[in-house]
Amino acid sequence: MFETITPLFPGLPGGPELLVVLLIVVLLFGANKIPKLARSSGQAIGEFQRGREEIEDELEDMKGDDEDEDDATVESSADSVSTESASTESSN
Repeated sequence: MFETITPLFPGLPGGPELLVVLLIVVLLFGANKIPKLARSSGQAIGEFQRGREEIEDELEDMKGDDEDEDDATVESSADSVSTESASTESSN
C-alpha cells in the first residue's frame, strides 16, 4: 500500500541538510565574511569561464586552420590528378 519514494539524485542534500550546512558556515566564518566569500567565489567562477572560453576559441581556431590545410591539400592533389590525366590524353 505504501511505496517508498526514492530520490531522483540520492547523493544531493535536501532542504534540512542545506540549512544545517548554512548554519555551520555562518558559525565558522561569521555573518560579515560570508558576502566577501560569495563575491570572491563569483569572481573565481567568472575567471574560470573566461579561461574556458579562451581555450575553446583557440581550439576552434586550430581546428579551422587544420581544415584549411586539408582543403588546400585536397585541391592541390585534385589539380595534379587533372594535370596528369590531361597530359595522358594529349600523349595518346
